[in-house]
Amino acid sequence: MEFPLPEAARRYVAAHLHDDPAHLALQARRHPGLPVPELVRQIQARQKAQTKLPTWAANPDLIFPPALSVEQASSDRTAAFKAGLVSGERLADLTGGFGADAAHFATRVTQVDYVERNAQLAAVVRYNFQLLGIENVAVRHADALAFLKETPHHYDWIYLDPARRDTASRKIFRLADCEPDVLRLLPLLLRKADHVLLKTSPMLDIEQAVQELQHVRRLWVLALDNEVKEVLYELGPEPAVDPERFALNLRRDGTRQEFRLNRAREGRAVPRYAEAQQFLYEPNAAVLKAGAFRSVGTAFELLKLHQHSHLYTSGTLRADFPGRIFRVLAVEKADGPTLKAHLGPEARAHVTTRNFPDSVADFRLRTGIREGGDTYLFATTDLRGRPVVLVCAKAVLPNINGTEAAGVASGGVA
Repeated sequence: MEFPLPEAARRYVAAHLHDDPAHLALQARRHPGLPVPELVRQIQARQKAQTKLPTWAANPDLIFPPALSVEQASSDRTAAFKAGLVSGERLADLTGGFGADAAHFATRVTQVDYVERNAQLAAVVRYNFQLLGIENVAVRHADALAFLKETPHHYDWIYLDPARRDTASRKIFRLADCEPDVLRLLPLLLRKADHVLLKTSPMLDIEQAVQELQHVRRLWVLALDNEVKEVLYELGPEPAVDPERFALNLRRDGTRQEFRLNRAREGRAVPRYAEAQQFLYEPNAAVLKAGAFRSVGTAFELLKLHQHSHLYTSGTLRADFPGRIFRVLAVEKADGPTLKAHLGPEARAHVTTRNFPDSVADFRLRTGIREGGDTYLFATTDLRGRPVVLVCAKAVLPNINGTEAAGVASGGVA
C-alpha cells in the first residue's frame, strides 16, 4: 500500500466510512482509478477501531492494517492500564501488532523496542508512529526469538501478547499452542528482562497458567464494563507459587471495581449461608474469573445463598462491593403467572440464571417473560435445594458526592 494514501483514495475512505464494506466491494467497477479492494479493507479496519481505538480511528492520516490486526489489538483502555504497570528505561514489545500497546508503553518508558515479524504491519506502524510524533519507539521487523538472541540490551520489561490463532485461523488458548511459545522462550525471557508481562486469552485456565509458568509474581484479570478482556501475568526470575491476583473491572464512567486475593486466602475463607435478605450481590466477571468464589463474600461480610450459586446477600448495604447490587423485592417460585404479577402488563424483566435448571432462554420460553424493563429476576437455588426466583430492583447507592444513584458500586479493594 502507498503511504500516504493519495488524495482521491482519502476522499473515498472518508465518504464511505460508515457504509457496508460488502456493498462497497460489489461497486468497485464504478471507481476504475482507485484500488477499491484495499480501500474497503481500510474502511473495515477503521470501523472495527471506532470503539477500541477511537482517537486513531478518527485520524484520517493513519494507515490501518487488515481488520484482524485491529481486532487483535488492545483497546485504548486496556493498553493504558498495562502502561500503568511498567516503568524504567527500556521495554521490548515482542508481539507488536498494530502498536496500540507500544504507543502507550512509550508514555511510561524511556525507550520501547517494537518487534513484529510481519513486514507490512511493521511498515504501517513505523509510518503511523511518525505521524503521531511517537519518537521513542524503535520499530524492528524481526522474529521475537531471533530478536531476543541478537539484541545486546537488557530490558526492564518485556511484553508479549502471543497470537492465539492456528494456521487455519481457529482460536486457540493453550500457552504451548500460541505463537510465540512462551513456555519455550521463558528461560531466555527471564535472562533478558527484570520483568516479563504476558497477556493471555480470558479463556485460558488461570490455575493451569500459573502452574506452567512457575514464575508468576502477580496477575491481573482485566474486564471492561463487566466483560473479561484479558489476563495479565507478571513474571520474574524467582519461582513463585501463589501470586497475588487483582480482579479489575474498568467502567465506562472512568471508575473501577477492584478485588484482591490469592489461593491461600481463598482457601481459608469460610462462607456463611442464609436465605435472601434485603440486598443481593452479584460479583463482577473479573472477580469470578480470578477465582474469588468464597473470599469475596467473607471480605465484605456477606452471606452466600448456596454453595454453587455465587450470589450473596445482606441486611445492610455494602456499597463498595465489586459487582452489581440489587434490592430484593420478593422471593417467588419459578412460575410465570406469579412472576408476571411483579412486572406489569408488558411482562418484561432482565433475567439471570445461577445454579438453576433452566437456561435464560428456556426460562423465558417457559414463563413468557420478555427482555427489558426495570425489574431483575435471579433464578437460582436456595439453601434447601429449591428453585426460586429473586425479584429485584437496582439498589440506590451513595456516590462520592454524597448524593444517591441507582446502579452498581463504584469500586473498592478488599
